[in-house]
Amino acid sequence: MSPSLELERLGPYRIEGVAAQGGMATIFRAVHEQTGRAVAIKLPLPGAERHFRREFEILRRLNHPGVVRVLDGTGCGRLAMVMEWAEGRSLRQILSTTGTLAPEAAVRIALALSDALAYVHSRGVVHRDLKPENIVVDDRDRVKILDFGVATGGAFFMSDPPHQATGTPDYISPEQVLGKRGDARSDIYALGVILYEMLTGTVPFTGANALAVMNDRLRNDPTPPRDLNPTIPVELEKAICRALERDPKRRYASTRDFACALGAPRRPRPVASRSQRVLSYVALGMIPGSIFALLLYAASHQ
Repeated sequence: MSPSLELERLGPYRIEGVAAQGGMATIFRAVHEQTGRAVAIKLPLPGAERHFRREFEILRRLNHPGVVRVLDGTGCGRLAMVMEWAEGRSLRQILSTTGTLAPEAAVRIALALSDALAYVHSRGVVHRDLKPENIVVDDRDRVKILDFGVATGGAFFMSDPPHQATGTPDYISPEQVLGKRGDARSDIYALGVILYEMLTGTVPFTGANALAVMNDRLRNDPTPPRDLNPTIPVELEKAICRALERDPKRRYASTRDFACALGAPRRPRPVASRSQRVLSYVALGMIPGSIFALLLYAASHQ
């Protein structure tokens, strides 16, 4: 049975309305009637139950501020996923309003996404459908990654239909276009596409339909971002272009490497205290005298 868009209650939750609707599920905003806590309740569409259960199992093992958190999956009287309500707007809503973002803001969001993806990848999970619709950004540029419906990893492997691309045509990697499963570098590619779009207002590959977009990705190189927005720093353009390499081996090996290229602050070296510096100088000063003494000792014993 399809989730009713007129749903008013589900277990202890009062439904306030539909928040989003996709190809595999409907998401409602709801409130727990006893605690008053706002939540998102996701209900699968017919035929998507296997993907839904896999997503639930993956998400309940992830715990990172940049990844939407599952609160419960029981007590609703049906197959359902209760998640935290992510405050903010989707990145798609933001770009629909602003068109582009300043390089500093775009990089700030990309670094937050890199940090969340680094955690996800460290748990052996690959998102495989990263796009602006699946990213919520709050007023402090903190992010939440949503919708792990086609994610895969570890014990939660689910084979894709043979020779069929999994993901969204504008954002999936060339290897996914070719029907391959993809790995962490596929998410890096999608992040590169998103950063390109935040800075230029368009995705790097276009076409009259999904097939044309995917074909363009396999055959052509993207227009250099600085051709569309000259305010983009040269080093930032280089980082984006490397993330968009067709060959996964030529991309960054990890999201942390990508973040470093984007200017993520590295851990500073510890600064020695004043007393430590004085002792170091004293020790250095003693070296010449020690050498001279050794030479005298050696000469007197010849």
